[in-house]
Amino acid sequence: MGMRIRILLLLVTALIAGPLFAHCDTLNGPVVAAARLALQRGEVTAVLRWVPATAEKEVRDAFRMALAARAKGDDAREVADRWFFETVVRLHRAGEGMPFTGLKSDMPEELIVRADAAIANGSVDELASDVAQDVAGSVHARFAQLMEAKKAADQSVDAGRRYVAAYIEFTHYLERIHLAGSDHEHEH
Repeated sequence: MGMRIRILLLLVTALIAGPLFAHCDTLNGPVVAAARLALQRGEVTAVLRWVPATAEKEVRDAFRMALAARAKGDDAREVADRWFFETVVRLHRAGEGMPFTGLKSDMPEELIVRADAAIANGSVDELASDVAQDVAGSVHARFAQLMEAKKAADQSVDAGRRYVAAYIEFTHYLERIHLAGSDHEHEH
């Protein structure tokens, strides 16, 4: 696996601990952008790549209904568009094995915006450099917290527990970085 891809994996795994930021379910995300384009062109193909093949018939049916409803006026167009966006995003999320919790109007995280820009520009160099610096900075910060907790670890049971918590956070963070950079698939 190339270094740039490893760095992007580090980005996703290490900097976005917990649930991934799902910009696919935002009105500004790529799935809705493809759905808008499909409606503007009157051609569903632009959005089909974002859903699994098993959902293609449902998307085609929803697209046909949305186009028919859009012809009924501005209010109907707005409702039809929103319904079509929700349908496509719901099916996309299901294809990822994720729940659909509605469309969000939030802007994606800065990092996701920059990742999309790197894809559009065809170069990940600047993003990879920034991510590597961020990961190194996070390692140093966690290590500093660990060492600070270690100084007082023997003073009381509570202080010892703070040290253990810092130790666990530090080592698990390093494990996430290592797993993200390895060529092997790992289960949690």
